[in-house]
Amino acid sequence: MLKLIKNLVQLYNYRVLIFSLVGRELKARYRGTILGFFWSFFNPFLLMVVYTVVFGFILRPRDPAFGASPLNYALFLFCGLLPWVWFTSSTIESSMVLMTHGQLIKKILFPAEVLPVVIVLSNLVHFLLGLPILFLFFIILGKGFTWWVLFLPVVIFIQLIFSQGLSFLVSSLTVYFKDIKDILNNLLTFWFFATPIIYPMSFKTIQNSKLLKTFLYLNPMTHIMEGYQYSLFYGSLPHWKKLSVTFLVSLFLFFFGYYIFDKLRDLFPEEV
Repeated sequence: MLKLIKNLVQLYNYRVLIFSLVGRELKARYRGTILGFFWSFFNPFLLMVVYTVVFGFILRPRDPAFGASPLNYALFLFCGLLPWVWFTSSTIESSMVLMTHGQLIKKILFPAEVLPVVIVLSNLVHFLLGLPILFLFFIILGKGFTWWVLFLPVVIFIQLIFSQGLSFLVSSLTVYFKDIKDILNNLLTFWFFATPIIYPMSFKTIQNSKLLKTFLYLNPMTHIMEGYQYSLFYGSLPHWKKLSVTFLVSLFLFFFGYYIFDKLRDLFPEEV
């Protein structure tokens, strides 16, 4: 355990390398495009417009949770959709990051754990760049903020720990089990619908089914998504007890994921 913590502390010594690789990853993503980094703002803007038109004006879902304005549902949806894109992008990209950068892994002095960290942090930057678009639509559609929006960094931090732990786990396992990448695509689709993003936990169908409600509450992403929804959309204190348990689960996944990564690292050069 002490060795594990010592190795994790070493990540701080690689901070310059991590920031450099994150910058390179962001530049590479939009290299050759005309708008460049503006796509980080434009992509969520277009996504928000599409969901506003489809769910605000065409489907027009009616539920007391969204009030009288049908556009409220689009805002609710985007509160969960934006962090979910960060989560899924980090997970899927991490599953292949060691294989993609095999030439770096084979260098003796290169710290392999840096690569999953770079993936999660670069997608975090895209998420943070998308937040102003969400805030802009809140203002345009007349949905105000409360002081509980200041709770948002806490939720982001918990998701960061959870995503990083899962990224350590899937990146190391995919080196030995190539099928994990395909399994993840299907698993994340199921995980999406098993998380209250397109529906609130207040739906009667959920509240009237003890089994369904228990199943959803066992999903750590449920409480993370609710953290975003409560601090932004509902403007109230998130369920801090459930979020605290989720934080402990995230810490466990972080250390467990890194433990597996550390155990398998010696065989990475042979497998990639």
